[in-house]
Amino acid sequence: MGGARNRPASAALARIQLEYLPSTMSLLPLPQSLTSQAEKPRRNTLQKTGSSPNIPLEQIRVIIADDHPVVREGLSSILSALEDVQVVAEAANGKEACELYHQHSPDVLIVDLRMPEKDGLQVVTELMAGRARKPRIIVITTYESEEDIRRAVRAGAKGYLLKAADAEQIEEAVRAVAAGRTLFPTEITLKLAESVAHPELTKRELEVLRYIANGRSNKEIGAILYISEATVKGHVRSILTKLEAIGRAEAIAIANKRGLIHANT
Repeated sequence: MGGARNRPASAALARIQLEYLPSTMSLLPLPQSLTSQAEKPRRNTLQKTGSSPNIPLEQIRVIIADDHPVVREGLSSILSALEDVQVVAEAANGKEACELYHQHSPDVLIVDLRMPEKDGLQVVTELMAGRARKPRIIVITTYESEEDIRRAVRAGAKGYLLKAADAEQIEEAVRAVAAGRTLFPTEITLKLAESVAHPELTKRELEVLRYIANGRSNKEIGAILYISEATVKGHVRSILTKLEAIGRAEAIAIANKRGLIHANT
């Protein structure tokens, strides 16, 4: 990853491994993506079980969760064309995704980041909690903001794909995650590195930032959060410092760009 443009992100890669990923994972960049041997595969999904055409391939069982029917149909079509991949169920919202996961126990769950009922992050967090064998989950989304990526990886996602990904990238991600590895495209990993390089806002600071974005005054924010106006001012100063912003308008612009807040916040 040469060039001055990528040096700050490269310097943060070690922090990603320590903060977000198990210590067994390597984050040395490969040409097209970053993968690592994290676990022993549950099954041999990359090799045929025999040379005879009558002996079937081991199946990678996949659930697709996305609230857009066209996206589900597209993913299902791509994956169903593979001899060793079986789409066992499709979900239209986060609640249904969790229910179907418990019902089918798939090898891989592909989940949209933005869904009704429960969003993708809630699904990942819920399914990862209290399980001896952690689910293998790929987040797929149209969003590639720093904060979205940071939260997905922190929640336990093993892969992150954009909906603009081609069939080969989708296939590669499913095979890698099913085999117990992680796969994050290079551009996603660089954004994660940028995110780690920035100071993280506290939960309270994020609350204050959202009210700032909605045009609330310090006094109004204090009344809503049951804190003093002086305390709000302290949070605002901290927010501006962490975002390296000179004022509220710039802080809102930076926060939107990084995915800390969204237009409908």
